[in-house]
Amino acid sequence: MSFSISNLHFSPTPLTLTIGLLALAVILVLSVLSWKRSPHRRRTAILETLRVVSTLLVVLLLWKPEWLTITHPQTKPRIAILWDDSKSMSTVDAALPPSLSDKATIVSRADWVKKALGSDLWKPLEANGANEVLTQPFSTAPAEDPSGTAGTDMTSPIEGLLEQEDNLRAVVMIGDGDFNLGQPPVSAAQRMKLRGIPLFTIPVGSSVRLPDLDLLNVTAPTYGIVGENVQIPFTIRSSLDREVRTVVRLRDEQGRERTKDITLAPGVETYDSILWKLEKEGSATLELSIPVANGERVESNNSRKFNISGRPEKIRVLVVESNPRWEYRYLRNALSRDPGVELSCLLFTPQLGLGEGHDYISEFPSKLQDLAKYDVIFLGDVGAVPGQLTKEQCELIRGLVENQASGVVFMPGPQGNQFSFLDTALSDLMPVVLDETQKTGFSEGIPSPLNLTSEGRGSLLTMLGDTEDENPQIWRRLPGFYWHAPVVKAKGGTEVLAVHGNRRGKFGPVPLLVTKAARNGKVLFMGIDSAWRWRKGVEDLYHYRFWGQVARWMSYQRNMASGQRVRLYFTPERPTPGDAVTLNANAFDPNGAPLQNGTVAVDVTAPDGKTQRVELQANNAAWGAFTGRFKIEGPGAWKLRATAGGAEDKPVETTILAQGIQIEKTGQPARPEVFAEMAKVAHGRSIQPDQLGDLVKEIRALPEPRPLENRIQLWSHWAAVAAVVLLLGIFWTGRKFNGAF
Repeated sequence: MSFSISNLHFSPTPLTLTIGLLALAVILVLSVLSWKRSPHRRRTAILETLRVVSTLLVVLLLWKPEWLTITHPQTKPRIAILWDDSKSMSTVDAALPPSLSDKATIVSRADWVKKALGSDLWKPLEANGANEVLTQPFSTAPAEDPSGTAGTDMTSPIEGLLEQEDNLRAVVMIGDGDFNLGQPPVSAAQRMKLRGIPLFTIPVGSSVRLPDLDLLNVTAPTYGIVGENVQIPFTIRSSLDREVRTVVRLRDEQGRERTKDITLAPGVETYDSILWKLEKEGSATLELSIPVANGERVESNNSRKFNISGRPEKIRVLVVESNPRWEYRYLRNALSRDPGVELSCLLFTPQLGLGEGHDYISEFPSKLQDLAKYDVIFLGDVGAVPGQLTKEQCELIRGLVENQASGVVFMPGPQGNQFSFLDTALSDLMPVVLDETQKTGFSEGIPSPLNLTSEGRGSLLTMLGDTEDENPQIWRRLPGFYWHAPVVKAKGGTEVLAVHGNRRGKFGPVPLLVTKAARNGKVLFMGIDSAWRWRKGVEDLYHYRFWGQVARWMSYQRNMASGQRVRLYFTPERPTPGDAVTLNANAFDPNGAPLQNGTVAVDVTAPDGKTQRVELQANNAAWGAFTGRFKIEGPGAWKLRATAGGAEDKPVETTILAQGIQIEKTGQPARPEVFAEMAKVAHGRSIQPDQLGDLVKEIRALPEPRPLENRIQLWSHWAAVAAVVLLLGIFWTGRKFNGAF
């Protein structure tokens, strides 16, 4: 039900109309009675008039009034043709229909659009001056896109067209239906529906992905240790219809290269990694590539370049043990002979007292500044028991791991001392659940092997060979173990790298090599005491390599950038434009103690030279931990310069390499379903390329465009609400004064 009074249009329902009329009648009767009974009829008449006007205004608002204006166009009806000019339109998978070509030809989507726009197809629409045809591209790719953010927005061109044109008869959109910027295009189609303008869409391109091998990403670390292997993970997506055996090639600027044979399954993404040995200090540019396979249609996405820095490293390690068992002796030898490790040992020997000699310390560090220098702490068969560690020292170890990005390695032994950690702050760091009924662990008469899990086969910690192919064979040849810790299961959020080869529990194979992240730091649980046996027949080859990799893996993040007063690390290591980078810093006062009453600031210089200062907030003052965030706006080298308040030493400087994301990609399948939904919402139709003749007929059959209506919804306008409140306020105030006279 609706009615109009000039430009004022009402749309009440039968119920609201009835309620409104009854309310007006009742208020009118009450007002008349009140006026007749009042001794001050003149003043009462004014008040009751206000009451009736207020009621009338409320009732009218209940009927949803709108101020309607109609604009009649002064130009000819227009037909707008919007065509996609983004990079994805360069994909060669569009078949020319007979109406555009005499023979069946496969061309690029962009060439298909040019053929269609240059044909005589649209001339009947302009015959006898009936319509004006307007062509307009959208999402045009710039000649250079340094930010890597060029994409396709199908909503903005339609909304802009609706704002500029008041006499649209129809809109035709040509493209592949793929969008990656802006609002969902169906919202623009809904606006066209409200205007009564139909949308006709023409999808161009194949809805099936082109046969292609796409090197999606390379997630290399920002730096590595000179002389050591670095693991370079990568992801390849295959859209070929067959299995492909290919070679991944990693090459530097000097021509050195390393290859790896891989097999790519059809239609899935393959995650793998390749090792690279850094030979010298400084930054190097590497390129990872795969050869073009038979039948592959897109060659430009088969390689990626990235930078990585080589640096020498000095890792500070503390080993704490109760008895000089074989595992401890060989671990100590391995770390002390590693030129990149500075070793300290604390040996609690019950019969002989504290261990003495080279690399030994006489007591556990009692001050934060003394403990904070250690990158990794190995905890052997020790615990929070008399004569060994205290609960306060366990709290210090946990604080070091969580707040200063250090690592801790749990290496339990047959004495079961580590069970006492379950009543200390280290309990939450333990990545496994232990069986308290078997504190001395399990001994076996025959050697048992360690079996790598799928995570272990791809981890740098367990990489004992120079290539991934030989690594599983090396692990199968390693001597077995005769004792293992009483592990029930791994805790949630951990990563199991190796399990018992012969024993299973109620939760599956017994996990014996388990890692875990502990806020900023890392944790490793080693549930056997026979790694020293790996030297059999090969001497130090695998034993030294394993423990060296453990020490470097745990100290990696902590040593991203460090100076005398500030140590800086960040995540993610290789951000992309739009990512927020979290900065973590550990700051120290001039005496080497954690900075508690000071500030840390990081000056961030963007690739274009613009500088911003990020003031880091104290995260844990007792440990001198600070944190902050900033946003990566574009790709390139972002330079960081961190200083602590009152620092006199040289500021810490490092660089974050942000990789650009190519939003628009060639070879992606077209998305005709997007066009179909848009056309359905806007009361149009999705036209297939071979039905172009029907499109012209349907547009010519459309009625003349409706005059443009502009509606102001008075019932929800702030002014209407303000008027009601004002009238009621005047009425209420008048009643009070009227009663006082």
